[in-house]
Amino acid sequence: MKVLHLILLFIFCTFSAQKTLPLDTLKLKEVRDMLADDYGNLYIYRNKDFSFTKYDSLGRQIGKLMVTVPFKIQTVQNPLSVPLFSENAQEMKFVDHNMNEIQRVDFRQKFGFIKMAYAEDLQQLWLLDDSTKRLIQYNFRNETIINSYPFDGSFEDLTDLLVFENKVYILTKKQIRVYNFKFEKLFESPIENGKRFRRENEFVLVITGNSILKYIPEKEMVKVFADPDAQIVDKNTLAYFEIKANKLYLYDLEKTKEVKQQTDPEIIEKVQEKTEDSKQEPAKKSEGFDMLNLFEEIGEIQKLGV
Repeated sequence: MKVLHLILLFIFCTFSAQKTLPLDTLKLKEVRDMLADDYGNLYIYRNKDFSFTKYDSLGRQIGKLMVTVPFKIQTVQNPLSVPLFSENAQEMKFVDHNMNEIQRVDFRQKFGFIKMAYAEDLQQLWLLDDSTKRLIQYNFRNETIINSYPFDGSFEDLTDLLVFENKVYILTKKQIRVYNFKFEKLFESPIENGKRFRRENEFVLVITGNSILKYIPEKEMVKVFADPDAQIVDKNTLAYFEIKANKLYLYDLEKTKEVKQQTDPEIIEKVQEKTEDSKQEPAKKSEGFDMLNLFEEIGEIQKLGV
């Protein structure tokens, strides 16, 4: 009975933790990137027309920004000032909560070629200047260089930059590297399809194509969320988000933790295998909690000898 209770608990939590959000599947086609802020708003970037669109949690459009060259969205953690960097245009934009441009920083007149830019706050930027091989701390409000550090590293396939607590985080499609300001390497680890960093208080996370990893300082990268079938993943402080098969799903962070804390890992693994198999069968797909399907799955799991 204890095993049965654990199985019931896991399957119930899985169904209750996952929700399908009401965003039109047509809006999710050809999406290049997606981000979620802590208010539940979603930001969709389409590389086809270089559009950056904001929706609320009900799928209603709040604002839209159209640009003529590709821009990289750094973070939406402060929705009042969202930074976007363009290597092609050699500039950084800041947009407000309605996607209206509020600030533009042009690097062409003052620097060589900026490979990546990171907005530390509302007045300071960190810039990787590829032409001089330097990391530059720049106050864009008064247009002054605060510090400059030799940084002769490889910028091949560079996807993101983060500077935090006197450490420089470099992300490429294939690895993460952490340096100090003397350009001494502190950590290196392979990454598959690295996209961007996300900082939550003292923690540094890496968002990849279909997973989210947490950096354990100078030790390892720990996977905190993954779905091999996901097209895009992201998170805010309350939930994980993913686009899969042109549908948008939310996974409640607290309920996901409850599953991990209250069930046995071996049982979870076997139940996950069966629930993944059931997702492949269209007739069994349901956005609600189907008790009949639940007991059918329990019967199958018992055959496995759990």
